[in-house]
Amino acid sequence: MAKPKSGAKKATPAGKTGAKSAAKKDKSARLDLIKNASKRVATSTTKLVKGVGDSVTKGAKAAAKKAAVETAPEKEKVIEKDKAVEKEKAAEKAPSKKSAAKPAPAAKSATAKAAAPAAKTPAGTKGTTGKGAGKAASAPAVPAVEKPRPRATKLPPPGEPLTKREMEQLLTAGEGRGVMGEGSLKGRLVVLNEMPNLVVVGRDKRELTFLLQGPDQEVLPAYVNHKVSVSGMIRKTTNHGGVVDVRKYSAKKPEAEVVEAPPADTEPRLRYLSPGEVSMVTAAGMGAGIKGFAAVRGNLEMNGEEFILVVSNGGTRQQVSFLIEGKAAVKSLRKNVGHTLQVMGVVDKLSGWGGRITAENVEPRPSEARAVSRDEMEMVHIEGEVPTSVDVKLNHGLTVRLPEQPGFTWAIEPTAAKRVGLREANFEPGPNGGSATREFFFTPRNPGTFEVEFFLAKALTPGLVDRSFKINVTVKP
Repeated sequence: MAKPKSGAKKATPAGKTGAKSAAKKDKSARLDLIKNASKRVATSTTKLVKGVGDSVTKGAKAAAKKAAVETAPEKEKVIEKDKAVEKEKAAEKAPSKKSAAKPAPAAKSATAKAAAPAAKTPAGTKGTTGKGAGKAASAPAVPAVEKPRPRATKLPPPGEPLTKREMEQLLTAGEGRGVMGEGSLKGRLVVLNEMPNLVVVGRDKRELTFLLQGPDQEVLPAYVNHKVSVSGMIRKTTNHGGVVDVRKYSAKKPEAEVVEAPPADTEPRLRYLSPGEVSMVTAAGMGAGIKGFAAVRGNLEMNGEEFILVVSNGGTRQQVSFLIEGKAAVKSLRKNVGHTLQVMGVVDKLSGWGGRITAENVEPRPSEARAVSRDEMEMVHIEGEVPTSVDVKLNHGLTVRLPEQPGFTWAIEPTAAKRVGLREANFEPGPNGGSATREFFFTPRNPGTFEVEFFLAKALTPGLVDRSFKINVTVKP
């Protein structure tokens, strides 16, 4: 058969054209059925989701849960009924069974996907809503149970006792880590972390803390802040503490500390005076205020019934003398008047010219040899307070004897004593308790005329003068 020419339409049989038009109609009907089914399913799903969302946002979680659970099967039944109705309509319109059966799986998948979130939403809120949530909120929180701390109640076997060196290391903060042995400690009991500890004061006044273990560990906390003595195995685990396995212990109740008020007039602690201080004590015009133990030497004199020790510059207005007090100042000293004594005791120099000495021991000393012998000398004597003029040969002697008065003593200026050559100023007690006298002995060394003034000054205070008189001395070669 010859092929048709190009550009000419192919002839189609009449039967085939009718089949194509019928197929187009079936396809359009099928599409309309799918569109209608999908619209219904989408509308029902939207309504279901909106209802569940509104119930959750309003706070009625329990009611929403029950409504969702109860309405879920009903919705599914409605959807199934709609599906059945749609199937019947599709079966009526569709020319064959195959065309009506195809949209069913699509509808099922769409409804399943829409119903899945609706079913998941109430199921997910099941544990936090309703009765379960109320019970969880009302139940009180149970505190965690602390496990009891382990306590060492068994004692180790006795070990070797600590040596003196190990004990020193044990009680030294910062040293002795690892030292262990049998010994005893004393300190104050404290409780740290519910455990008894002994606070021990170390060698350098720093505190060391030892944990107390053993069968008495439960009893020891009752003695908090008590003075406790323990004995047992001591182990210094750190440089600032350790552990004690207590075999024996004793506790003493702390006594209330009574703060004693210091006395109002507390004298400073006395001390021994140095040699330099002793020389200042015996020097004129120096050492005022010095006080302490010392031994001083001087000539013994009397001022009324009191004993006076002249230590330097006797007979001048720079005389340094001390009033003797204490147990050694007895009447038996009277036999030593005019002699040299060494007195030991507490020296208190009140001014530059003397003070007092509390004597504890008095020892006589041999008198020093006279510097100048009076033998083979022409002597000139003056008695009493008589202003006069005398002539004295060069390198010969002049004596002036004056009566003493209680509380006062005679003296001359140091410069005059140097010019006229004062050698001695001797105190002489009166016979049978009579009035005492003082003798001044001069040996002039330079020719010329000199005026010598005698002052009756207060004892121990030569600046206070009661009266005075003068004599003129002419030294001839």
